[in-house]
Amino acid sequence: MPTSITMGARTWLERLWSGIADRGRPYADVPAIARPPLVRAELLTRSLLSERGEASGAAVARELLSVLHDLNAEDRAAFRQFLATSFLPDEAALRAAAQAYLDEPSAARAMMLFEKAEPPRQEVLRRMNMAMGGTAALVNMRRELLGELKKHPELKPLDVDLQHLFASWFNRGFLELRRIDWDTPAAILEKLIAYEAVHEIMGWDDLRRRLGPDRRCFAFFHRALPGEPLIFVEVALTQGLASAVQPLLAPQEGPAPPEFDTAIFYSISNCQEGLRGVSFGNFLIKQVVEELKAELPEIRHFSTLSPVPGFRRWLKRRLERGGDELFRAGEDAAITALATPADAPAAELPAAEAPDGGEPAEGAAPPKAAALLDKLATGEWWLDPAREAALRPPLLRLVAEYLTRPNTGMGNIDPVARFHLGNGARLERINWLGNTAPRGMAESYGVMVNYLYDPDSIEANHEAFTRSGTVARSVAVDAMLAMPALSAGKGRSGYLPRLLGGSGGGSGGGTGEGGKPAAKAPGSRTSGTKPAA
Repeated sequence: MPTSITMGARTWLERLWSGIADRGRPYADVPAIARPPLVRAELLTRSLLSERGEASGAAVARELLSVLHDLNAEDRAAFRQFLATSFLPDEAALRAAAQAYLDEPSAARAMMLFEKAEPPRQEVLRRMNMAMGGTAALVNMRRELLGELKKHPELKPLDVDLQHLFASWFNRGFLELRRIDWDTPAAILEKLIAYEAVHEIMGWDDLRRRLGPDRRCFAFFHRALPGEPLIFVEVALTQGLASAVQPLLAPQEGPAPPEFDTAIFYSISNCQEGLRGVSFGNFLIKQVVEELKAELPEIRHFSTLSPVPGFRRWLKRRLERGGDELFRAGEDAAITALATPADAPAAELPAAEAPDGGEPAEGAAPPKAAALLDKLATGEWWLDPAREAALRPPLLRLVAEYLTRPNTGMGNIDPVARFHLGNGARLERINWLGNTAPRGMAESYGVMVNYLYDPDSIEANHEAFTRSGTVARSVAVDAMLAMPALSAGKGRSGYLPRLLGGSGGGSGGGTGEGGKPAAKAPGSRTSGTKPAA
């Protein structure tokens, strides 16, 4: 629905509801303004639940939202506590309904039990939602509530009720997909800049590039939140799979490629924190695929270029639990070959040499690869050919292991992977140095992945993942899990050979996949594909 029609319908509804509330004001039980704001909000809430007339209920709901809008932060927190701990199910009625069902199970008695189990709080929230601006007020209430849950678990019942209601109110049937382009109202474009959660939009010039002829952006909207995107996806049209995000974000140099065959979903941002847990992304991607197929029939491949936000944390935990077994022999040797005297474990050195990092004693144990990993991956380490070549094979293999672990349903899978694999995508390719921005390096040593949405296998992949935890993956990823080990490079200043009791160096930098020199390998890119320019 075009924006003008949506806003026009919204304005008409606001006038209608405002008129109903005005007519119901004389019949409503509205407490005096002289009372403290928090007390007045609590009285209005109880009055809202007791009202039977539509007009008087509208008047009370409007007054309640007005009072809530003016509450200070402390009073808003107290009001959330009031909602969470009040309006509970009637214990005697619930017990009687449960016993009746146990005595004689039936559909009618099950329905009665369901009705008695629902807290009156849900009806309070429904009536608040009927007022103009009620949905936005409740979404904002949950946004503030989510920040308090850890310290105040007693708020959980209110959170559960809000999420339950939002799942119905923001059902896919009520959402409107819109394409965002440079002609979209500036107020909405500003919100895209503010809400972008994956790759920061650096001002208007950057946004204009992301809305260029070889780009697409789509967002879901809901008429109860006019002008507020719920979620949006940014798409790059490319030739082949993109393996790095920096070329996609860079200013365009020269004309765009005349032909595209691939749509790359490189950023998906949820905009409303208060709607956390309400699923929009799976519907968004599938509908955008259909939109692109209709507009650009030449597009044959639909893939993401996604971060791996949980990898570095996972690897750190593995290393802390004793991670030397994570590295294969050749990988271990290639990493420890880069050790310096200062990296030797202090406990292994003579007391006179340990503090100042002098020459270690003959026979001292070499530092382990697990202990060296974080030291090597500091600064712009990927610009150092020796460090880049030593770290690339083990990190790529470990990312593959991390992403292909079975989904046990215990929350131990990467959140982005869970989302795309659960939608039926296939883990297609793992890209070395796909994001060299600070966030990409901090999360995954710069690794990014392509999840491919193949319409012919989406449903089968989805069923396999949700039923048995099986991760659909390409032959290239399988090969990465069994990639050959690096041979050890030359140690620094002869340090490592002396510690190992040897006299020679390694093979001079090692080899990567396929036996090619690791320092010259282009990462995990497959032939015939290239990043978008």
